[in-house]
Amino acid sequence: MTVIYDLEHITTYRYRNPVTFGEHRAIFLPSAGFGGRILSYSLETNILSKVRWVMDTLSNSVAVIHLNDPAKELSVTCRVRGEHFGIQAIADFSLDDRAIKVPVQYTPDEWIDLAVFMRPHAEDPDGRLAAWAKSFVAGDQDETLDVLQRMMDTIWNTLSYQAREAEGTQSPSETLRLQSGTCRDYAWLMIEALRRLGFACRFVSGYLYDAALDGGEIGMTGSGATHAWLQVYLPGAGWRTYDPTNRITAGFDLIRVAIARHPGQVIPLLGSWFGDAQDYLGMDVKVGIRKLGTLPEFEEIITSI
Repeated sequence: MTVIYDLEHITTYRYRNPVTFGEHRAIFLPSAGFGGRILSYSLETNILSKVRWVMDTLSNSVAVIHLNDPAKELSVTCRVRGEHFGIQAIADFSLDDRAIKVPVQYTPDEWIDLAVFMRPHAEDPDGRLAAWAKSFVAGDQDETLDVLQRMMDTIWNTLSYQAREAEGTQSPSETLRLQSGTCRDYAWLMIEALRRLGFACRFVSGYLYDAALDGGEIGMTGSGATHAWLQVYLPGAGWRTYDPTNRITAGFDLIRVAIARHPGQVIPLLGSWFGDAQDYLGMDVKVGIRKLGTLPEFEEIITSI
């Protein structure tokens, strides 16, 4: 089933006095490929600007925004209409024999390609993170899929989801200490723990669509908003999705925008401004994802028009 959706992502910054703006970079365009297709998109600002598109080192689409005029408010509105194919649920991943147990055995070529996703990035000053990671392979608990599932389940069952206004991502050690975090914190914790067990993992940013929202119901954690999860490279299965915030590994809910070695590489909107530090009044982010229908339904509507 192919879902047609509309996405609107509005970020607004407010200031007490007019300020000038440096370059901003927006990462909001869903990845093209087997997971979906972009039908149309736009990026608008409330002040005069010039936008150019670049592809970063990991092939993510980045809009580079040059803002010309000072202002007391900056609003960046991103809109997308797209097709979303989703990831079909699979009862069991088809793994190569060398990936069935931990540690996974990567080939020399895979090592070269995956090295940046295998090297731990976050510090672990007191060893808390390493000890937590090793607890999942203690004794004879070394079945790869079992380890991955238990780690995801443990995050979902023992940590408390806690939205916060502060920008950035907690260190994995801080998330373990606080026993709480956001979707970005959960994904980053699982990535860095798995890297310490020899897995190649990458951070994924995007959006979480939940059909429950279309009916006015309460959806999954973080639904109808920007979201973060991870992918693990498993020989024989390739890059497999794990979302510890909602304990899902497949389906039609996750719309991928970008991949990265660490969360700081894929902040949805990042830039600079120049003025008195006390002029900054805050930021608001509004994200809306609306299902228009399935592909056959949508084609019928277009034909009737």
